[in-house]
Amino acid sequence: MSSDFEGYEQDFAVLTAEITSKIARVPRLPPDEKKQMVANVEKQLEEAKELLEQMDLEVREIPPQSRGMYSNRMRSYKQEMGKLETDFKRSRIAYSDEVRNELLGDDGNSSENQRAHLLDNTERLERSSRRLEAGYQIAVETEQIGQEMLENLSHDREKIQRARERLRETDANLGKSSRVLTGMLRRIIQNRILVVILAIVLVVTILMAITFSVRRH
Repeated sequence: MSSDFEGYEQDFAVLTAEITSKIARVPRLPPDEKKQMVANVEKQLEEAKELLEQMDLEVREIPPQSRGMYSNRMRSYKQEMGKLETDFKRSRIAYSDEVRNELLGDDGNSSENQRAHLLDNTERLERSSRRLEAGYQIAVETEQIGQEMLENLSHDREKIQRARERLRETDANLGKSSRVLTGMLRRIIQNRILVVILAIVLVVTILMAITFSVRRH
């Protein structure tokens, strides 16, 4: 499973490097090439998000005791993804301003004011995105903790069941031992009673023989 995760990691690294390079080139391209480059970057950002989703699914399949390292790496990749999206938004804003100025002939001051307004809105969106990301991380970590607790409870239940089975076996063995000891004790008592009876019979026989002999003389 870890090999699949590492394969996704390599694809993500290559893809984000390409995206970073293209974002840096957007402001310097002619209008037609800019439009095509923006569309290309949007497509690659979607591919990067899909890779992150696949990596996230792989991490959830990792045993809890080994999951921490991969979870930390995922947080780093998601932060990198957020930074790429922010850089792309700023690049698109600059690109949109340039295209609009070329089409409408807006003066520099108006463009600067609009750009400042758009950047302010972008920063607000970024803050909201960070809050959502933090909430998502808390939800994921809570889910992981709940899963670990369920697994621990399952292990504890198995231990209790095994202990109960051993206790039942011990009770059964004790019952068998008790029956064997009872039988042995019964036979011992019977043997002792038989010995006593034989001894009495022997004594009576001897006494009768002595009495008979005395009478003859």
